[in-house]
Amino acid sequence: MLWVPDWPVAAAVAEGVADPQVPVAVHDNRGVLVASAPARAAGVRRGMRRRSAQQLCPELVLLPTDPVRDARAFEPLVQAVETVVAEVEVVRPGMVVFLARGPVRHVGSEEGLAELLVGTVATETGAECQVGLGDGLLTAMLAARAGVLVPAGPETTAAFLGGQDVGALALAASTRQADAETAELVDLLRRLGLRTLGAFARLETGDVAARFGTRGLLAHRLARGLDARPSAARRPEDDVLAATELDPPAARADVAAFAARALAEQLTERMLRRGVLCARLQVTARTEDGNELVRTWSLDGAPTAAELTDRVRWQLEGWLAGRSGRAPSAPLTHLELAAQEVSPAGAVQDGLWGRSLRGQVQAGRAALRVQGLLGAEGVLVPVLQGGRDPRSAARLVAWGDDPAPLRRPDAPWPGQVPAPWPATVPSDPVPVGLVDAAGATVRVDARGRTSAVPARVVVPAPERPEGPAPVAAGEYPLLAWAGPWPVTERWWSAEGRRRAYLQVVPDGAPALLLAVERGAWQVEGVYD
Repeated sequence: MLWVPDWPVAAAVAEGVADPQVPVAVHDNRGVLVASAPARAAGVRRGMRRRSAQQLCPELVLLPTDPVRDARAFEPLVQAVETVVAEVEVVRPGMVVFLARGPVRHVGSEEGLAELLVGTVATETGAECQVGLGDGLLTAMLAARAGVLVPAGPETTAAFLGGQDVGALALAASTRQADAETAELVDLLRRLGLRTLGAFARLETGDVAARFGTRGLLAHRLARGLDARPSAARRPEDDVLAATELDPPAARADVAAFAARALAEQLTERMLRRGVLCARLQVTARTEDGNELVRTWSLDGAPTAAELTDRVRWQLEGWLAGRSGRAPSAPLTHLELAAQEVSPAGAVQDGLWGRSLRGQVQAGRAALRVQGLLGAEGVLVPVLQGGRDPRSAARLVAWGDDPAPLRRPDAPWPGQVPAPWPATVPSDPVPVGLVDAAGATVRVDARGRTSAVPARVVVPAPERPEGPAPVAAGEYPLLAWAGPWPVTERWWSAEGRRRAYLQVVPDGAPALLLAVERGAWQVEGVYD
């Protein structure tokens, strides 16, 4: 196993996003994921909230997590490793695994191979890495993190793994589902008093299967220094393939990734039809001049189409972004995905509420077809996130992308518009007028006071109607109103905004949420 410590930070430095001399931390809007050495020296730790980290280290540079950036910057390092070792598998950006017997025989010793790899990576990419060797995937991972070579044999492996915390099992999870299942398993093991890998490995296999299921069996094998899946005694399943021709040829990563999304969906459908899972995904691309690019990714559990798409998109970014030492000599004309190390999926359990409904699968395929006609941004999915008003509390992402919120929904939002929020938010605010009994426009001052009692809402006819309006044009007397609620955001910057919100109940129209900004009123939401 070859591992680059703090890879998300190293990738940001390689991409020119961060300065290696200043404290840097990468976060996911919930907490710190990775901190650089200067940041750790100031007390910043993984899992720490951003505000706490900034209090400990005021000069800390916080960067949002970016898996595409991590994979794109990692490709030159993988190519450097391939000059020493063949058949390299990418576990995740920052970590590659390979069988050591052949390279060790070629170099002469395990120590010589580790020194050659560390020197090659440092010379060709400037990155500092650590190499570990051991029996089994988890042993090699922990050995790489410690920078040691664990001698082969069950006794030495058991001695090395025995005292490790059971939380180390999470290192071997490479998909979202496997990560969530492993976290639940680790929490259960700790509550049962099994706090080390040695204590877990001493359990009988039958007891583990009866109590912890399939995920527990896989983790038990890792804790014993074995591979996650036992080698099959029968002939292995054939690889599952999905390929497409890129016409016109793709010279940009976003164009190729769009084709890869439909290809990953096709590969997932074929595996579901055959009732199999795969442990490796091989991405192959051919260029106009006949060159071929190949990369293999390790997988864990039952990867979804979105997770397969992520791997392919990351790999295409690494090949086509221009940072690779061996960039494609011409645009890509052919893309192929191969599911390798295929095994029956009979042992995989369904989710708590069963399998995905047939209608959900068909809807996903229809969305992909529409995207093929309209482009990636033609099909959008709403994602709830934190915000002070209904419009900012939702964002639209392209179908198939990671639906992650940019702001934490559970964070406190001082000045938030009170509940209930409207059920319908127009795609574009609808300008209206709010007047008093004399017909003068109602204004809201800096202290949140209205200039007069609101009496009517005036909805003008749209200049260019492009669909049904949320409120029909007309003049509506008010039956009731509440507010205003002033909201001030980023008052210290040029991007600051001052608004006030008002809830009104017109006679003959649905209840509305109005907002005023710079003296102009508009409809921000319509209540049921």
